[in-house]
Amino acid sequence: MAEAERIIGTPDIPDAEGADGAEPQRPAEGTEPSQGAESTRGDAKGAEPARGDTEGAESAGGDPATGGDPAAGDEAAAGGDAAVGGRRRKKILVLLCVAVLAYLLDLVSKTIVVAELEHRAPVEIFGDWLKLEVIRNAGAAFSFGEAFTVIFTAIASVVIIVIIRLARKLYSLPWAIALGLLLGGALGNLTDRVFRAPGVFEGAVVDFISPAHFAVFNLADSAIVCGGFLIVILSFKGLDPDGTVHKD
Repeated sequence: MAEAERIIGTPDIPDAEGADGAEPQRPAEGTEPSQGAESTRGDAKGAEPARGDTEGAESAGGDPATGGDPAAGDEAAAGGDAAVGGRRRKKILVLLCVAVLAYLLDLVSKTIVVAELEHRAPVEIFGDWLKLEVIRNAGAAFSFGEAFTVIFTAIASVVIIVIIRLARKLYSLPWAIALGLLLGGALGNLTDRVFRAPGVFEGAVVDFISPAHFAVFNLADSAIVCGGFLIVILSFKGLDPDGTVHKD
């Protein structure tokens, strides 16, 4: 029996033939083999309108850098305004610091010399070249115009108001320093005119720095003069308080 089967051979089994990697069946006639590929290409074509939508958004005024969102552009502009405002606040802070420093130095120095040196002989610092001598000045800086005390008080008040208004468009550091010196000096002398004898708005300013062959002055006068000279220099160089440079 075994010999007979060896001679006849084992019949072909379809399942085994297919498992051995037999050739796959061909599609029936009339069936297009590229139908699946065409559907894939169709999907790709269907995705192309998204590109057109993006181009339409850009042509409508959207910024590609911000994803076509107008609100993002507004936020960028707001950020620029905030940076500019921050620079202006820094310059105003410098102005105020300089003004406060000049004012306090003037106030403290006047308080000390009035308490220690008034009604006494002058104190020599460098012989006859520089002395400390307390006098009461009813005029302007360096003892000029003693008959116009009220007028000089009004002028000092106007100067302070002008400086405060200029600070609204201040973007220059040198101008901040100059205006701070002017403001501190003006406030120092105005304090004397308001609170010292003989009366309100008619008070005499305390002067105590007495160089040889020159008028007696105080630290407030020095701050005003230094601030004025700095403004003249900045004007000659064409630098405006807003930080721009102009050439005539």
